[in-house]
Amino acid sequence: MGSLENEPPSAADHGFKGSARPETFLLVLNAPQPPSLWQELSGSVRGAIFPRGNQPSSLTKWAISVLHGLFPVLHWGRNYSLKSFRSDLMAGLTLASLGIPQSIGYANLAKLDPQYGLYTSFAPPLIYAVMGTSRDIAIGPVAVISLLLSSMAQKVVDPSVDPTAYRKLVITSTFFAGVFQASFGFFRLGFIVDFLSHATIVGFMGGAAIVIGLQQLKGLLGISHFTNNTDVVSVIKAVWVAVHHSWHPDNFLIGCSFLIFILIVRFIGMRKRKLFWLSAITPLLSVIISTLLVFLTRADKHGVKIIQKVKEGLNPSSVKDIQLTGSHVGESAKIGLICAIIALTEAIAVGRSFAAVKGYQLDGNKEMVAMGFMNLAGSMSSCYVATGSFSRTAVNVSAGCKTTVSNIVMAITVFLSLQLLMKLLYYTPVTILASIILSALPGLIDIKEAYNIWKIDKMDFLTCFGAFLGVLFGSVEIGLLTAVLISFAKIIISALRPSVEMLGRIQGTDTFCSMRQYPSAAETPNLMILRIDSPFLCFMNANFIRERIVNWVTEGPNATKEETKSVIIDMTSKFIGSKITHITLSVLLGYHHLGLSHLVADVINIDTSGISALEEIYKKLASSSVQLAVVNPGWQVIHKMKLARLVDMIGGAWIFLTVGEAAEACLDDKKEDNYIV
Repeated sequence: MGSLENEPPSAADHGFKGSARPETFLLVLNAPQPPSLWQELSGSVRGAIFPRGNQPSSLTKWAISVLHGLFPVLHWGRNYSLKSFRSDLMAGLTLASLGIPQSIGYANLAKLDPQYGLYTSFAPPLIYAVMGTSRDIAIGPVAVISLLLSSMAQKVVDPSVDPTAYRKLVITSTFFAGVFQASFGFFRLGFIVDFLSHATIVGFMGGAAIVIGLQQLKGLLGISHFTNNTDVVSVIKAVWVAVHHSWHPDNFLIGCSFLIFILIVRFIGMRKRKLFWLSAITPLLSVIISTLLVFLTRADKHGVKIIQKVKEGLNPSSVKDIQLTGSHVGESAKIGLICAIIALTEAIAVGRSFAAVKGYQLDGNKEMVAMGFMNLAGSMSSCYVATGSFSRTAVNVSAGCKTTVSNIVMAITVFLSLQLLMKLLYYTPVTILASIILSALPGLIDIKEAYNIWKIDKMDFLTCFGAFLGVLFGSVEIGLLTAVLISFAKIIISALRPSVEMLGRIQGTDTFCSMRQYPSAAETPNLMILRIDSPFLCFMNANFIRERIVNWVTEGPNATKEETKSVIIDMTSKFIGSKITHITLSVLLGYHHLGLSHLVADVINIDTSGISALEEIYKKLASSSVQLAVVNPGWQVIHKMKLARLVDMIGGAWIFLTVGEAAEACLDDKKEDNYIV
C-alpha cells in the first residue's frame, strides 16, 4: 500500500475524460522544485572557482581545483614549448615597441605623470598572464578608460591644484574597479556588463574618440592653459581662445608631421600584412626621432614643450594611497564601478573577437576575476585601471603570439625601460604623445557598424546616437546614462505590450506557428491557440494579456465563425531579445538569478499579478463553457501555479508539453461531448 500512496497522480486523478491521452502532462506537474536564489548564487561561486564537472573529494583535491580554476596557466603551461616561446618573444617585443609610447601618452590623457602609464603596462599584464583565459589579449592602459578616469576624477579633485590628492583618488578608484570586477566574476554578475548594449558601446566609443582627439589639441598646439571640461563646445572654445593668444607653431608642425608619418606607415602595414611590424614600431621610432630632433636643435628653448623628467625605477607601493575613509570614498566607488564596467565590456569584446577567429572558448566569468585581481594588484603598485586594448591585441595576434607569455615579455621590456631608459625621454616633445594618441583613434569610430545598426533596428540606433551625443556635448557619464535610459525605455515599452499571436497549423504537419507571419497556417475549427511572446507574465503586462485573450475569444476572428470551444495558451515563447533586454527585465522583476540560458525559451517566470490574470482568464472562459489548456509553462511558472492551486483549478490534465498534444486532446474532448449529447 505504501508504494501505491507514493505513486504520481494519473490522468484520471486530474479529471481528464479521455483514456487515450498520453500522460506527458505528468512530466510538467511532477518536475522537481526549482533552485532557490541562494542555491543559484552559491553554485555560481563554485562554478567560477572550480573547473566544470570537478567534484573535489578531499582537502588536497579541493585546493588543486581552486588553483586550477583561478590560474589557467596551470593547464596550458604543462604543454608549453620552446617553439611557442619564440613566437611569444617576438610578439611581446613588438607589443612593447607599440605599448611603451602609447602608455606614456595615455598617462598624459589620464592627467598623471608619464611613468604611471608604464607602471600600468608592467604589473597588470603579469597578473593577467597567469589568470586570464584569452591567449591573445594585450593588457595595459587604453584611451577610453584614461579619458573616463580623468573626466570624472577631475570634477572631484583638480589635478593642477592638488596632484597628490588626484593621484590618490585615481588609485582608490582603481582599487574599487578591481573589487567590482572580481565580484562580478565570482557571483556570476556579468549581466551588469550587459546593461551596456552593443549599440551603446558603438556610440560611446565614437563620441569618446572625438572628445579624446579634441583634448589632444592641447599637446598638438602646445597650449599651456586648457579647459578641464570634456564636452566639444568647451574644448573648441578653449582652442579658439588659445590660438588667438601666444602659442608656438613648432609644436603643431612636429606633431602633424609625425602623425602623418604614423598613419602612412600604418596604411602600408594594412596593405602588406608582412610589414605589420613596421606599423607597430612606428610610434616608438617617432618618439626616438622627435626626441633626437628636439635635443639636437634645442627646440625646447624655442617654445616646444617637452616631457622633462620621468621617474625611473620599479613601481612603488601605493597601498597607503588607497583611501577607504574620507569624503571622497563614495565618488571613488562610483568612478570605479563605471570604469570596471566599461573596461570589462571592452576587454571581453576584444577577447571574444579573437577567440572566435582562433577557435577557442573564452570564459567570461574567469575573465572578470582575472581583470579584477590584476586591477587590485595594480592599485597597490601605482597603476590605474588597465584592460584589453583592441589595437595592441591586433598587433599581438599579427606578431604570432601563442599564449599570454607575450604579455610577460612586454612587461619585462617595460620594466627594463623603467630601469634604464627614462632619462632618455627628457627631451621627448609632448606633441608626439598627442600624435600617437590621435593615430590610435580612427579604430574607435565605427561608422560602418553605426550604419548597420540604423538599417537593422532604429531604436538601437537611437541608443547609439544618444550615447554619441551625450558624450560629445555633455560628459562621459551623461552619454552612458542617456544610452541606458533609452534602452530601459525600449525594454519597458516592449514588456508593457507584448505580442500575443494566434497560431495555426501548417498543413500536413504538427507544427503550429503565427498566422500573421505564416499566412498559409490554417486555423483549427472551434479551437483558438494563442502564444504569449514574452519571457515574463507579471504586473507590467498581466492586464494587457488578460484583456487581449478575453477580447479575442469573445470578439476576435472566431466570433463571426464557429463558436470557440477550447483556448490553448502556448507559453513556449518565441521572444528573442538582446542580452540587455532579457537581463533588464530579469532585474526589474527580481528574477536576475535565472541566467542567459533562457534568452529564447518559455514564459520563464510569473508573479502574483500574472497568476491572478490566468485565474481570471480561466473563470471567464469557464463561464462561457470554454476549456482552457496551458502548454509548456516554465519551471518557475508551473511551480508557482501549483503553489497558488491554479493547476487544481484548471485541471492538471490540461497542462501539456506541446501544442500538438493540446490540440489533439481538445478536439478529442469536443468529440466526446458531442457523442454524449
